[in-house]
Amino acid sequence: MSGLVESPTLVLASASPRRLDLLRQIAIVPGAVDPAHIDEAPAKGELPVPHARRLAEEKARAVALRHPGRFILAADTVVACGRRILPKAEDAATARKCLTLLSGRRHRVHGGVCLISPDGKLRQRLVSTIVTFKRLTPAEIDAYMASGEWDGKAGGYAIQGYAARFVRAVSGSYSNIVGLPLFETTALLEGSGFFSTS
Repeated sequence: MSGLVESPTLVLASASPRRLDLLRQIAIVPGAVDPAHIDEAPAKGELPVPHARRLAEEKARAVALRHPGRFILAADTVVACGRRILPKAEDAATARKCLTLLSGRRHRVHGGVCLISPDGKLRQRLVSTIVTFKRLTPAEIDAYMASGEWDGKAGGYAIQGYAARFVRAVSGSYSNIVGLPLFETTALLEGSGFFSTS
């Protein structure tokens, strides 16, 4: 693979601008972006890893119905403390709760990736990254809240932004934390013959 791969055959099943940026980072430009708009609430008793896998697959299947004969790439990112799934922060109170919980602790970011190829074959990967936060002071949390960067972010933070100053250590895929594990995504695309069609 060399240069930018602009592929009309690839549909990104995501509303996340971060995932689109990550694909561009590895020189891939989807021909279309079509978010699935599914219910992303965890099922009763659902654990973080099965939740990430299920949502990625459901997103891919929903979008594949609208784009037969194309590659459909979907992903879901789940931030978890132990068995607890942290929500996407849609309001300041939720974001503050997440940051307070993550302060001084290790947590995991689980990335589910699903690719459906034009022949209907489904391939999946699950990537887990360990992130360790420093202990946050009330002033640091207040400053992050004031930045507004938390809005809509799983676990209430974006590692590629201001929150990077809170991260003591990362073990595993960094791009997975941002929203798409690039090594595994490339492997899925290669395994499905995507690059030979682009």
